[in-house]
Amino acid sequence: MQFFSIWSDGKEGHSFNLANRQMDSLDAVLKRNPDKIVKVANSAALYKAVKQKKIAAMFGIEGGHFIENDLNKLDSLYQRGARYMTLTWNNSTTWASSAYEEVYKKDLTYKGLSDFGKQIVKHMNQLGMLVDVSHVGETTFWDVINTSTKPIIASHSSVYNLCRHQRNLKDDQIKAIAKNGGVIQVNFNSGFVDSNFSKKEKNFIARHQAEMDSLANTGMNEYMAEEYIYKKYNEEAQLLRAPFNLLMQHLEYIIQLVGVDYVGIGSDFDGVVSTPLEMDDVTAYPLLTKALLEKGYSKNNIHKILGGNFLRVLKANEN
Repeated sequence: MQFFSIWSDGKEGHSFNLANRQMDSLDAVLKRNPDKIVKVANSAALYKAVKQKKIAAMFGIEGGHFIENDLNKLDSLYQRGARYMTLTWNNSTTWASSAYEEVYKKDLTYKGLSDFGKQIVKHMNQLGMLVDVSHVGETTFWDVINTSTKPIIASHSSVYNLCRHQRNLKDDQIKAIAKNGGVIQVNFNSGFVDSNFSKKEKNFIARHQAEMDSLANTGMNEYMAEEYIYKKYNEEAQLLRAPFNLLMQHLEYIIQLVGVDYVGIGSDFDGVVSTPLEMDDVTAYPLLTKALLEKGYSKNNIHKILGGNFLRVLKANEN
């Protein structure tokens, strides 16, 4: 089963139209490959597709800016197959503050969910659309906890106590998600897993800043330029990557804090340039299974970590 992220940084404008264009792209792939992949609307259809050896596809909306302050547009994206929405990306909306802006934006005029933001959360609960708190600020997080009547997800967040990044979750947040019945899906981004990564990456980028500036002058956006530099100087980039065992530490930290029922894998393969060593793409998932077996986890608990916990939350949100 695969969630396909609908993403933009919110700078382009026309976010709702862009979301639909991205959805059109996957729909075209589905039409060309009906024997391999199918869009599913709920857990029952998901199980059926997997049983038929097909990829079960759903959309995730990464950032509340895509609905352009319009509940009808939220309904529309749900009808097209969106089954979770991350309330913010790094950019805040007019109704929810992001983790990035709560920490770094000096002139942020508000924090948390506005009344309209709370209305959006309640509407998502009614639709059966998962509320995702990855990327949201701490104030927004607690407003969500106090508003949602359904279990929530953190689709791609790791542990703040192991790596002090504003995108990671503090212990009280992890406990609150467990109490809510939700799930924390660990992010594989080296910068969210390894506390030593940020300094190493800063030096790496500084060495190649002139070339990145040159790429920017050609019109290439900052994300593409960064990806280009990482690929071009691959040997250097490999030295930045987090050790695999640190990823396991984040999984186990959550398990030891709140239990095995509230953790999953969030990867973020499509959104980051550096992942832990050996975790190059989804074909490396068996390494997680192997590591969990070696640590003595039961088959049942491994199933929970590798997707069972998320499926439980998906079912709990269905109406």
